Amino acid sequence: MKLDNGKLRRGDSVQVERDGPVSPGVPVKGSKTWRTVLVTAVVTIFLTASAAAAGILIYWERQKNTPQYSLALMIDAARNNDDAGVGALVDIDAVVDDFVPQITGKAVELYGRGIPPETIRKIARIAEPVMPAVKERAKAELPGAIRSKTSEFNDVPFTAMVLGAERYLNITVEGERASVKSRDPEQRVELLMVRNGSKWKIAGVRDEDLAERIAQAIGQEIIDIAVNGPISQKSRTGLKNINQLLRDAEELFR
Repeated sequence: MKLDNGKLRRGDSVQVERDGPVSPGVPVKGSKTWRTVLVTAVVTIFLTASAAAAGILIYWERQKNTPQYSLALMIDAARNNDDAGVGALVDIDAVVDDFVPQITGKAVELYGRGIPPETIRKIARIAEPVMPAVKERAKAELPGAIRSKTSEFNDVPFTAMVLGAERYLNITVEGERASVKSRDPEQRVELLMVRNGSKWKIAGVRDEDLAERIAQAIGQEIIDIAVNGPISQKSRTGLKNINQLLRDAEELFR
């Protein structure tokens, strides 16, 4: 920049030194860049968080259609003394219908060797007279039984029960039916579940140990009733043993 006695001459060009101090209020290109970066970062974080929240919501909604969600609902209903809620998730008639043949089958294994096939077929019908009573009693006992057997989950949040189920359970879904087993090899109980709208209901319990214990207690008497026929006035076996069958069948739900 040329000066004439400290003054600018007409026609001279003026150049501003870029490395000099910046006057207040003059926009700086670098500050605009950082502002853009900051806004972009905030928008990106917001969009990522929104996408993550939407993904979690979709995942949770899908969980509501799974067997483990219905199991958690049943446990939650039992610990809150909601007997109707428990009953809505367990088809007790189907459970009893499925379990009693396990008992009679074990009775044949233990005590029925050598008996005629017709007698074996008769054994399957031994429990028919008491089945309605067994089912009614089971319905009354079921909520308390579930409370007792699942008391370890009393302090576990509902969401944790649903999301953590597959760590402890092996759940296999095939169409409208599902099988639920413990991952602990010492626990040999299997739950059979069927789809019921958007939920699942327990419709069967496979428990060889329990079936064998009950068969050991009353299996010989079941065979005797099948071989010797119905109750007679002189026999103390018939009615007594059928009532015993009723009481022992209740053990499934205690």
